[in-house]
Amino acid sequence: GVGKTTLARMVYNDTSVEEYFDLRAWVCVSADFNVLRVSKAILESITHSSCDLKDINEVQLRLHEKLTEKRFLLILDDVWSKSYDLWEMLRTPLMAGVPTSKVIVTTRRVDIALTIGQPSGCYHLKPLSDDDCWSVFKMHAARSRAEFCERPNIELIREKIVEKCEGSH
Repeated sequence: GVGKTTLARMVYNDTSVEEYFDLRAWVCVSADFNVLRVSKAILESITHSSCDLKDINEVQLRLHEKLTEKRFLLILDDVWSKSYDLWEMLRTPLMAGVPTSKVIVTTRRVDIALTIGQPSGCYHLKPLSDDDCWSVFKMHAARSRAEFCERPNIELIREKIVEKCEGSH
């Protein structure tokens, strides 16, 4: 992809973000959007303990209690469902947090982002240019810049590496 999850992970793990929010939760949603499963995953993430509750109302009540008057950051990663009713059900306990709480959703589909949030809050990431892909690759793959300069065949494999990283799409 273009790095939606990676960018969200960088935000989530940033020390100033950790200090700003009382609670943080990361949930991978994927194609099977089940409100009970996602609500339990949020609760488990913020409490750092497993949740054995099986009733959606009990889970959401507990989640509401834990989020009340807290500033939280919730990342919902890889969302595929645009069911408005399911999103409304999930949103209910989240409203207990303070207004400065944030929910970040990563999705491949703009229609889902618009169903969940406001158009002004949607950010469309574009693929990196070939040069930017190469820079990122070098930054993470080599111990030093000199290591790349010392290899005469590096330009021969550059195009293949950039292509695999899906630059310039």
